Amino acid sequence: MATFKETREILLASYASNIITIEEYALLFEENSSNNLDFPYYNYPPFNLESQSEAECRANFRVEKHHIPLVEDVLQIPQYFVCDQGTVCKGTEGLCMVLKRYSFPCRYSDMIPIFGRPVPELCMICKNVTDWIYAHHSHRITQWNRTILNPLELENYAEAVFSKGAPLSNCFGFVDGTVRPVTRPGENQRLLYNGHKRVHGLKFQSVVLPNGLIAHLYGPVGKECSKQITILIIRTKFKNNYEKGEYEFLRLFH
Repeated sequence: MATFKETREILLASYASNIITIEEYALLFEENSSNNLDFPYYNYPPFNLESQSEAECRANFRVEKHHIPLVEDVLQIPQYFVCDQGTVCKGTEGLCMVLKRYSFPCRYSDMIPIFGRPVPELCMICKNVTDWIYAHHSHRITQWNRTILNPLELENYAEAVFSKGAPLSNCFGFVDGTVRPVTRPGENQRLLYNGHKRVHGLKFQSVVLPNGLIAHLYGPVGKECSKQITILIIRTKFKNNYEKGEYEFLRLFH
């Protein structure tokens, strides 16, 4: 199937050859114009990690260049991602797109010089890669992660917090929250409006470890979910996710 750009070029050639009239050309040209801004993505080469310098990787992806293959291997990123409309993207490129998208606020148009793709493709690929990562790894922060929350590690966290001058010797994490702004919804605006931040948004509650990792994430919650109810839900989910022995050990830190 021809793209809008290819169709417009065919229409121009047809008009130059007197196959269609000026009125037909104007009508068909308007019908085959995209509502998206026409960014010259074709002026940029396809993405190639090897062509990125160390400084560019740190600035664009917030990781070292030699760490990207390690992240790809740990997350077990597939070799290719295929979008619903047939767009194909290599796993390394898809991972770098997500790293760029979430490293700091940016528009998809800001990513065109790096990846040489149109905005719709960048959007679809980022969504596919994000969905894949969530489907395969979300349990690491929504359920009990024994790799970082085993009894030995909990003791290490508590000791690290206490050694910094904390009055408690059994504190292994810190409850934190964040509000993620969203576009004003057409319905139920009051449920999403945050009077403190003065934006419509979704709230998430998390438990952060002393090493900076998120041990648990709960959300989103709306305005009507009070802080006490949120903490109660988190404790309930913790208890349901832990095995009996682990939960009994966790009680030592309450």
